[in-house]
Amino acid sequence: MDPEIVALFDMDETLCDHDGALIKDLEKMRGPHELRLSKLHHPLPNYLYNRSKFIRATEDWWANLPKFKLGWDILKVAQKIGFKIMILTQGPKNKPHAWSGKMKWLSKYLPGVDVTMTRDKGLVYGRVLVDDFPPYIERWLKRRPRGLVIMPAHEGNKEFSHPQVIRYDGKNLRVVKKALKEAYSRGRHAAAT
Repeated sequence: MDPEIVALFDMDETLCDHDGALIKDLEKMRGPHELRLSKLHHPLPNYLYNRSKFIRATEDWWANLPKFKLGWDILKVAQKIGFKIMILTQGPKNKPHAWSGKMKWLSKYLPGVDVTMTRDKGLVYGRVLVDDFPPYIERWLKRRPRGLVIMPAHEGNKEFSHPQVIRYDGKNLRVVKKALKEAYSRGRHAAAT
């Protein structure tokens, strides 16, 4: 593993199934005349937004999020190639319980992995970013003209397109592997000669 060849991994909707857990918990609060919620549409109506704030108000909720398979597929490939894995996550403003819950989650599933919690992902170095959220991706790419982004696919990012972004939907792992290998190798051959 080369400590300079970093792959940054987001948490929510990348390694953690934030939305799936939130939908499941919102369903528990659904009134008898309300429609079932199968996906989150942003912005949420006020009543759902307030319920989601209530649900996400505990450290335990964040600490017990289920794994998100697409992100873990990518993580396994990046580890096998030799990337130094680092977590790059944003903590919700004024919610320290979310930050501490995320750290508990990481201690359980990825002990020893370096973590950066930030309000601006564009400031953090990495050769690769694995993230699902287009605004964070755009901010990060603004400073990385050769950076590669692997984006776990979901409903909220299906329209996003960028020449440096590969959207991973569970069916194109071969494309992801090839791009990660190329990103890892970039510049190594010239330095070795």
